[in-house]
Amino acid sequence: MKFSSFIFNSIAPIYGLFFGAQVKNYKSKIIKQKKNFNILSYKKILDVGCGTGALATALTELGMEVTGVDVAKNMIKVARKKIKIKEIECIEGDVLNTLPFEDDSFPVSIASYVAHGLKKAEREIMYKEMKRVSSEYVIFHDYNKKRRFLTDIIEYLERGDYFYFIKNAKIEMEEHFSSVETIDVDKHAAWYICKV
Repeated sequence: MKFSSFIFNSIAPIYGLFFGAQVKNYKSKIIKQKKNFNILSYKKILDVGCGTGALATALTELGMEVTGVDVAKNMIKVARKKIKIKEIECIEGDVLNTLPFEDDSFPVSIASYVAHGLKKAEREIMYKEMKRVSSEYVIFHDYNKKRRFLTDIIEYLERGDYFYFIKNAKIEMEEHFSSVETIDVDKHAAWYICKV
């Protein structure tokens, strides 16, 4: 996790360049998935690994009350500059070292492209911690099994657990949640919707 934090602190300004496009992309996916899983039917949500705040912004613009948390201090700095909606709170925090929230603080929590970057033991901590702060669902927006060569190279360089994760994500999550539904949200990504 330390190496990953170093990377994301280093590239935070670059991520910030794609903020507008990411907000638009997230909003499109959320709206398209309403028939499969209407995340917007929940008032509050926790965005774990919020990065520059693009997903938090999309969810807020669609009517949700969002709190974002990220371990990378520079990502939070960029988020605070990019986010124009004062109601969004983005704070520094580490899902692997107890989040600063009470049990069941949010009906839903979501982590977008976080799980694959962690080692299996770290993901298990993340699953437990997100489950602790969520009363109904935990959603992982992450890669599915359909691989891309460029993504393979980037993820190899990041030193995460991408190759294991994309093969075993649902099976691994089923060990921690009462049920897991997988919905492809585009060609290479899925929502893993985990019932607490």
